[in-house]
Amino acid sequence: MDSKGEMIAETMEIDQVLIDHFALNEGGAAIDVSAYASQVLDRHKQNLANITLDQDQLASIPAPTQLAAKLVAQAGYRVALHGWNSHQGTAADLRGALQAADLIGNGLSYSPLETLNPMAFRLLKLRDTLGLRSCINTVLRMWNPHGARASVQGVFHPSYRGLQSRAAALLGDRNLTVIKGGGGEFERHPAKDTEIFGLQNGTEINTKASALLSDTRRLHEPDHPIEIAALWRGAQDDPFASATVIGTAALALWTVQAERSITHCTALATELWDNRHNQDRRTQ
Repeated sequence: MDSKGEMIAETMEIDQVLIDHFALNEGGAAIDVSAYASQVLDRHKQNLANITLDQDQLASIPAPTQLAAKLVAQAGYRVALHGWNSHQGTAADLRGALQAADLIGNGLSYSPLETLNPMAFRLLKLRDTLGLRSCINTVLRMWNPHGARASVQGVFHPSYRGLQSRAAALLGDRNLTVIKGGGGEFERHPAKDTEIFGLQNGTEINTKASALLSDTRRLHEPDHPIEIAALWRGAQDDPFASATVIGTAALALWTVQAERSITHCTALATELWDNRHNQDRRTQ
């Protein structure tokens, strides 16, 4: 380890231990989403597609990111979330929020880390003792316990985009998207251009997704609270939040190659959002 941050080789080696000894190898999941109040990540395997949300700084995965995962599930991809965050109270209770909004099922599932991998859970809990993050935070971001052919990750520090991308390549991943998200999670700001790092069919990429709208609003402004169930059901009208859902889902769909370009995936995500209550889940 480097005192200034994680090294690629060490991060990859620890993640390989999780892959070799704790992968579920159950198949069926198309997308794997990590949801940790202090960490997150993902990786590929077999016939699956993987999405990883880095929840490194905020108390909980924001509502737009949860809803983006549901849109990807509605597109016909099985989305398997895993993580740990309800320890921080009801505001950070991801599993509770998903259940309250009736999002679980129909392609979307959630596995808490404490039951998924108790050993990794104990390592993660060392933060309470040490008072600071350890490499397990980054390692868990990159772990894909269900196996998947693609993953998405969010980071807080921009330099980690390349680190996680290169570590994933060493692990044999082929399709990965890494962005600097709001607070470190995989969440696209709809009013800003988004720099994209990662892998596409095994080749390292560095591209950009253009802003979807013109707005000066920041993500997670206290004056604009988002209620996940209300937004999903249409009781809350928030164009900025809706654009965040659509933009985040578009990058995930692009990662699993649902369409050939980010523009086409944005159109698909928009269609899924507009018709979320009026269509059956698609098949792939």
